[in-house]
Amino acid sequence: MSKPSKKGVFSKIMRYIGRYKYLLALSVLFAAVSAILTLLVPVFIGDAIDLIVSKGKVDFAGIGSILLKIGVVISVTAILQWLMNIFNNRITFNVVRDIRNEAFKRTQILPLSYIDTHPHGETVSRIIADVDQFADGLLMGLTQLFTGVITILGTLVFMLLIDVRITLVVVLLTPLSMLVAKFITTRTYSMFQKQSEIRGEQTGFIEEMVGNQKVVKAFSHEDENLEKFGEINDQLEKCTLKATFFSSLTNPGTRFVNSLVYAGVALVGALLAANGAITVGALTCFLSYANQYAKPFNEISGVITEFNNALVCANRVFELIEQQPEIPDDVNATELNDVYGKVDLDSVYFSYTPEQKLIENLNLSVKPGMRVAIVGPTGCGKTTLINLLMRFYDVTGGEISVDGKPILTLTRKSLRKNYGMVLQETWLCEGTVRDNIAFGKPDATDEEIVAAAKAAHAHSFIKRLENGYNTVLGEDGGNLSQGQKQLLCIARVMLCLPPMLILDEATSSIDTRTEQRIQKAFSTMMEGRTSFIVAHRLSTIMEADIILVMKDGNIIEQGSHDELIEKNGFYAKMYESQFI
Repeated sequence: MSKPSKKGVFSKIMRYIGRYKYLLALSVLFAAVSAILTLLVPVFIGDAIDLIVSKGKVDFAGIGSILLKIGVVISVTAILQWLMNIFNNRITFNVVRDIRNEAFKRTQILPLSYIDTHPHGETVSRIIADVDQFADGLLMGLTQLFTGVITILGTLVFMLLIDVRITLVVVLLTPLSMLVAKFITTRTYSMFQKQSEIRGEQTGFIEEMVGNQKVVKAFSHEDENLEKFGEINDQLEKCTLKATFFSSLTNPGTRFVNSLVYAGVALVGALLAANGAITVGALTCFLSYANQYAKPFNEISGVITEFNNALVCANRVFELIEQQPEIPDDVNATELNDVYGKVDLDSVYFSYTPEQKLIENLNLSVKPGMRVAIVGPTGCGKTTLINLLMRFYDVTGGEISVDGKPILTLTRKSLRKNYGMVLQETWLCEGTVRDNIAFGKPDATDEEIVAAAKAAHAHSFIKRLENGYNTVLGEDGGNLSQGQKQLLCIARVMLCLPPMLILDEATSSIDTRTEQRIQKAFSTMMEGRTSFIVAHRLSTIMEADIILVMKDGNIIEQGSHDELIEKNGFYAKMYESQFI
């Protein structure tokens, strides 16, 4: 990341912090007061030393009074620092909460093209791991940066009040530590950036392999996975060690310079004290200030190193937050209500990438209540057509309309609300069976949920579960079979019964006997509803009103089952390959 972009990321972070300006103001105030009180302690100690003139000439009463003052100052400082830390933690985790909320909110409005082209684990890594790393750097910055800066300025003022000459020694030598810190941190930023990228790659790989462990085991791919993970882990190890090693040079480097400053102060101060220019107590006070003046430079250099890492992580999260969302609905978009189910595709063109054509000049007119089956070889555009009907993707040419209304002029929410969709890939959320069936209709009654489950032939196996409809399912359905998961997905659509249906290989994971019963349920459900059925098993679509045979993004044949068999064309060959 270039310097300008660093500043850009920092300004974005400040906008989030600015939402909590009152907490920030209190934190800075308490940091200032606690730093000033801390700087008073060396003055008191110096005064106490000056009260010890010689043996037998010690002002114990004066020393006792000073010790009491020191005790009060230290106690008040501790309370202020405790409160400051509370405010800093609240600011940090409020900012982290806001960033995470915005990042997750953005994932909900990102176009499917982004989701399809980015590893899911890498996206998760940005929202979880990168935000955690950013939180660590931000908290360290808030905790140490303000206190450090105020301590440096306050110490400088106190030292000038005691002796200008020694102060000049400190001021002239201390900037060397900042030069050392800057030299190191500017070279570690790119290392932390690479570390964050590899960590995202690792998270994506883990998510992919754990989520598909059955396939991994089925193909005995464990050794290859271990090897690949080892390679990524080795890259992360080397990158992390390199970044950590170079960043760890900051503290000892600055401490070395600060030790030189301390030695210089001690030498000059001792010469001045020997000549009577300052008292021993003042010299003691000055040495303490030399340490206190140098210490924040060490801390700030450490903060800068950690903050570099935080900036990298924040930038990755902001990249996600700033991704172009799905093209919003037109300002004049209307709601799709009272749907009859007439669907028209007029000269539709679409491709995922410009150089690879997929659907070209597709024309189709579907009357209300028709059952339209879509068949064809893998990659011919069947699922793509469904994506276009639902506006998961927008056409690159031509027009799709529902009841004569172009879908680009309709709100996506109202369009999708009028479609019921059952996919080949089942998805169940963590929650009860009841919650999963009622996913599309949260206000459904128990009677409606049970009726939908019975219509989907899911009621019998649900009742056999430990707690019936109140059984809590784990991630992606827990221990349910693939067929049972699909029955619940079908029940979910049965509950909503929208005017148009899309069944994309909806019975692919169900046994033949259950499939026959489901087909009867589908027949009842599809009665009077426009239905699009994507199927590979041609036995499931023989009763469709019209069958569209797709190949290379075009409809090459259409008609009823009997008509297509009589044509003895591409469909007939597909049918023969399955049944003869």
